[in-house]
Amino acid sequence: MAESSGKPSVLFVCVHNAGRSQMAAAWLTHLAGDRVEVRSAGSNPGDAVNPAAVEAMAEVGIDISAETPKALTVDAVKESDICITMGCGDTCPVFPGKRYLDWKPADPAGRGVAAVRPIRDEIKTLVEALIAEIAPEAAGQYT
Repeated sequence: MAESSGKPSVLFVCVHNAGRSQMAAAWLTHLAGDRVEVRSAGSNPGDAVNPAAVEAMAEVGIDISAETPKALTVDAVKESDICITMGCGDTCPVFPGKRYLDWKPADPAGRGVAAVRPIRDEIKTLVEALIAEIAPEAAGQYT
């Protein structure tokens, strides 16, 4: 594990760090609790988290309104065991010994909350499968 805490660490990366990666990080934090280290970043971070993503997550009781898009750094990748890209293409640095997954949920940019809900739910399903694999004791505890 990259973290000295012994917890698996996951980095979610999308282009703007304003929608998909923010929702994924929030789901993982919510569902796995403190059993997993969670980071998110963007290859070209936006100015603010997508309001429709904030609203869609609030509907399921998760507040991401205080989150801000963060720039992807080499250190963030180095410090993570698993790097999950979500539409960032080849902009994510690749290091030997890291596990990379590419999730393909639709981009919520420019969409209203009704269009973001199914993206939110798809990301939850992906995160639940990830938890079952990397931190199975936590699966289902916080739903």
